[in-house]
Amino acid sequence: MKEYTGKTIEDILEIASKEKGVSVDELNYFIKEEKEGLIFNLGKKVVAEVYSEKDVVNFLKNYLDTFFNGLDLKVDVDITKDNDCFRILLNADNNAILIGKNGQTLEAINSVLKGAASSQFRKRYHILVDINNYKTDRYDKIKGIAYRVAKSVQKSHVSATLDPMPSDERRVIHNFLSEMANIRTESEGDGRGRRVKIIYDANKE
Repeated sequence: MKEYTGKTIEDILEIASKEKGVSVDELNYFIKEEKEGLIFNLGKKVVAEVYSEKDVVNFLKNYLDTFFNGLDLKVDVDITKDNDCFRILLNADNNAILIGKNGQTLEAINSVLKGAASSQFRKRYHILVDINNYKTDRYDKIKGIAYRVAKSVQKSHVSATLDPMPSDERRVIHNFLSEMANIRTESEGDGRGRRVKIIYDANKE
């Protein structure tokens, strides 16, 4: 993330947009220093770090390449942007090693990468790391389970709690069941024990 200096943030963004080849609207920034000027704005100065989505993609790619090189693993990294989510597809000679037992290694990679990006850009990004469509298949599976449980809750009017799962999988279930009649969801528990509770709601049509 590059640091720029100018009299106003507007001046800085104009310079950065030309340098990066993107529009001003595509830029994000973080002001590090702001000094008010005297008469006629003499001495006024703004220092800001400015970046675009391309910078985020380059950071994610370089971070993963460095990480896997340190482990002496050859892994192909493909990054795309889907709405507000950076989707990262990994492919290695042995994908099972990267997935780990019950997807725990993949989850750890995802968590570390999100933490690194948030620290670097001072913003929380939605990042999804997948290997050989493991997560996509996993999402389909948990949606099927959640739907069957939700139908049971509709009939019995008795709430049910699913097994613990990571935040991205909980988010999938929350979104998937959000339009279901008489059903609402909430997360409960702490850390790795956090899980989705499916609740009967007579007032929800």
